[in-house]
Amino acid sequence: MTVDHGLSPASTGWAATAGEAARSVGADWRGLSWTGPRPATGLPAAARAARHRLIADAARAAGARVILFAHTADDVAEGEMMRQAGSSLGRLRDWAPSPAWPEGRGLMLLRPMLDVGRADLRDWLTEQGAAWIEDPANQDPRFARSRARAARYGLGPAGPGDDPPVAPRDTHDSPVPVALGDGVFRIARAISARALAATLVCAGGGDRPPRGDRLERMRDRLRNGESFAAVLCGARVEARPDQVVVCREPGEFARGPASALPLAVGAETVWDGRWSITAPAPGWRVVPAAGRIAGLSRAERASLDDLPPAARGARPVLIRNEGNAPVLAGPEFEARSLVEERLALALDRMTHERDLGPRAHGATPGKHLFSDADITKTGSAPRFQGPRRE
Repeated sequence: MTVDHGLSPASTGWAATAGEAARSVGADWRGLSWTGPRPATGLPAAARAARHRLIADAARAAGARVILFAHTADDVAEGEMMRQAGSSLGRLRDWAPSPAWPEGRGLMLLRPMLDVGRADLRDWLTEQGAAWIEDPANQDPRFARSRARAARYGLGPAGPGDDPPVAPRDTHDSPVPVALGDGVFRIARAISARALAATLVCAGGGDRPPRGDRLERMRDRLRNGESFAAVLCGARVEARPDQVVVCREPGEFARGPASALPLAVGAETVWDGRWSITAPAPGWRVVPAAGRIAGLSRAERASLDDLPPAARGARPVLIRNEGNAPVLAGPEFEARSLVEERLALALDRMTHERDLGPRAHGATPGKHLFSDADITKTGSAPRFQGPRRE
């Protein structure tokens, strides 16, 4: 797949050349185009996000689970120089989940060439009689990576970049979240910055990591043993003396109420970045349970008792077009939480594509969460008591 960002007059020809090269060695090829408005600032980050969304959509359409990228050792070295100059750019990893969400759900990125230098790759291509394209933007000093590339060869100073922050890997000795079900997690007060950031992003359903200063303030409060409730990245953190719980903040729906999301029959719909729902019949819409819990059946209300009160309003419920009586999203609607698998991927707890969730052809997913000692829904999870917030 080749993404034409439309940022150079020559880009259409470059994409066509890439297609010819792919087909000449017997590979299929897809040309993808980034259309729409361009931001006045942060163009590299916006282009990167658009590129990953386009590639993720194409991969899912093709039934792929793993996407290969050709980043090299030079990309790794340049990224390190950018971080030293003040960038929050993340480290390239050989095996990582797609950063596009929800388009990239269940997709992994593999970078098999991180130990290969760019010069070595060019030498090899020359030996094969193959040509390549040099993008002039790679030497444009307006862009952080171009400045880092120039500085690496003594041609100028490196400068900070504008890519989104991605923390390095944790060791497997770091305390990991425990899934309590429906996108709710119990975390340790000694949780690492990376694991906390990933838990917040996944539980909140978004794709933007927290700012470093806000994340560190929350970690300080946790380490200091404080009891508090706080919201960050759309996730609610409730720290009590006995445990710390992270869930979706239902108050987000009250502050910015969204219209009911219609469900197409037999088609997967991702709601709130956290749930996958497929309706078996026409006429259904999905909304948050906040403000509608009292309208659920007694059995449905009872099924929410294992969740902390603050998390119940973020559960999806369904209503018919001709009525307002809510129904709790459940197995009959093929409703499943995406949060647990997403967090497991973000924390490097899945090491092979066979561990991923439902396949494009509908195969039943295998066990997708860590081990009994890691992120998993345990039988000993506490039952939350206290008043219901309906």
